Amino acid sequence: MSTKDNQGNRNDRLIQEEIHDPYMKRSKPVSPSVCPECGVVFNNGRWQWQEKVEPQANQEMCPACQRIRDNVPAGILTLKGDFLNSHRDEIMRLIENKVEMQKAEHPMKRMMALEEGEDGSTILTFTDTHLPRGVGKAIQSAYEGELEIQYPEDAQLVRVYWER
Repeated sequence: MSTKDNQGNRNDRLIQEEIHDPYMKRSKPVSPSVCPECGVVFNNGRWQWQEKVEPQANQEMCPACQRIRDNVPAGILTLKGDFLNSHRDEIMRLIENKVEMQKAEHPMKRMMALEEGEDGSTILTFTDTHLPRGVGKAIQSAYEGELEIQYPEDAQLVRVYWER
């Protein structure tokens, strides 16, 4: 049964607002714009690596550099286990290769930091929600183990856990 207000409008529907990434602006930057931190250029509707930058280009910090500056990751990858400890160098090379490959094509996909947890885990933070998931899947594909991906409700964050 639906209910109506005094004007005859239905009021039994809840409008679910989308969660938006606060680091993605509502309007596009002026084209061309260059990030003063990393040198990535916003041109033709997207951020991209360019060798030549117009001298009169607008200066605007890119979303990835803003996340790094504010220390607000969009993704967290936690690695654990005895296998990690005995194969750390191989796994870290795999991670570096995957991150560099993605960063070359998609400048907003970057690794922010790498920390060692008190429990012997390795914690990596990322500027993007897709990269930690992709890195986790690459590790699982290469070394098996258990992979868990969590998307916390009401958060612009992905948490990925791998253990073996």
